[in-house]
Amino acid sequence: MKPVKWKRLVPRVERVLRLAESWLARHVSAEDGADAVDESEVRAWRWRGERLEAVSHPDVYPLDELIGVDGSLARLRANAAAFVRGDPALDVLLHGERGTGKSSAVRGLLGEFGARGLRIVEVRREDLLDLGPLYAALRKRPECFVLFCDDLSFEEGDASYKRLKAALSGGIEARPSNVILVATSNRRHLLPERMSENLEAHLDADGQLRYGETTEEKMSLSDRFGLILPFFSFDQPTYLRIVDHHARRLGLAGQLPDADLHARALRFALDRSSRSGRTAQQACVAIMQDLRGDP
Repeated sequence: MKPVKWKRLVPRVERVLRLAESWLARHVSAEDGADAVDESEVRAWRWRGERLEAVSHPDVYPLDELIGVDGSLARLRANAAAFVRGDPALDVLLHGERGTGKSSAVRGLLGEFGARGLRIVEVRREDLLDLGPLYAALRKRPECFVLFCDDLSFEEGDASYKRLKAALSGGIEARPSNVILVATSNRRHLLPERMSENLEAHLDADGQLRYGETTEEKMSLSDRFGLILPFFSFDQPTYLRIVDHHARRLGLAGQLPDADLHARALRFALDRSSRSGRTAQQACVAIMQDLRGDP
């Protein structure tokens, strides 16, 4: 007998399990008498087990409340506007440090473009490796779908990123014209980068810098995204602007002098080793609790 080729068998087993999950979910919903979903009213979906699940209460963050990322937001908005107009649009990678508003920016597109037909489908990383069933589900629909993968990255030795490269560009199946991919990641090139890889770079005979094969291979994945937008950590003045914004929104402004508020917020950021929008919001909540004497 020939040895079992487990590497080829595992994806098939996973596909069978996803199909079983999909069948069970539909069966249970029918028995529970769940109301039929009015798909025309749904603006956010999850792709789970080879089926679309409606998200009844999507978390939409107002884009105007994102501070310190104006340039990246402008380009993200322009791309979304072109997409809903039916003009060519690009796949987007938002990269940068944690808590800087990458995911909030993507979700915020629903608030500005949902009424014009924009829809978001949340997909997991493993779903991106086999997009055929999802394409089939969306191809004939009139809406414009953003496939949203949050925190996309690959670890050292994970070769599945090569399948994603083919899925984004180079696969035999044409992507529907009403679908683009938007992903967020803490990594610019989605894969771990080592200092030793810089040693592979060299100057050619014309004096042009040439990257080594390892770096070129890693860059080839992020290059599949036509629009790469940075979300970096903020300088101190920008961080304090965000603190002031959340203090007003939470009703904290005026409860203590601005200098005291800023000093506490900066101390909170120092303890977290992070000066981001998320840290600013958390700092304001913590300060409110301190003022109220909550345990």
